[in-house]
Amino acid sequence: MRVPAHAVCTAIRDDIVAGVHERGTRLTEEVLARRYGVSRVPVREALRTLEAEGFVVTRRHAGACVAEPTEQEAADLLEMRLLLEPLGAARAAQRRTEAHLKVLRGLVRLGQERAVSGGGEELRSLAAWFHETLAQACGSAALSTVLAQVRHKIAWMYGVPDAADPVEAWAEHGAITDAVARGDTERARALAALHTERVTAAHRVRTLKRPLNTSGGRN
Repeated sequence: MRVPAHAVCTAIRDDIVAGVHERGTRLTEEVLARRYGVSRVPVREALRTLEAEGFVVTRRHAGACVAEPTEQEAADLLEMRLLLEPLGAARAAQRRTEAHLKVLRGLVRLGQERAVSGGGEELRSLAAWFHETLAQACGSAALSTVLAQVRHKIAWMYGVPDAADPVEAWAEHGAITDAVARGDTERARALAALHTERVTAAHRVRTLKRPLNTSGGRN
């Protein structure tokens, strides 16, 4: 059975974010096909998608390579998230479905329980799932796709910091969910803005996972 290109794309992207494929390293179709147990066709399609997303670049005489973002590009992504997350929450307040609310409330309940007992990696996964669901609830495939790409790139460049106060972080998630459930667009926007500012501040005080290019990259 042919493995779809989007599944291969997700696997390669996850490995890039995790640092399995380091920045600047060459990505050959043959090696990737063996690693993921697929033919070269879905790998080729996946690399095209990842290039469009900014995770991969094509270099003369080298072919596909993992991108090497600049410090300015990393900073710009934080600014983009500050603008986009509140917009996504506001749209979710207008367009969410009961199914979205059920998932969001379940995640908040579980996240709050784990925050009290200490969740570590599980809390990071739950937070990622929460924000992914909130983005899906905005009713815009374009906006949710861009939000996902921005989050993946920030995780790639900065890592995912643990919340200084997990209980407070999940209280914020709960407040956003309540505003979305009530259809309160402006409160959802404001709460998401405050939450994103706090997360962005945590990223800014962290050292980047690896020094980034300062020259604008090479092609």
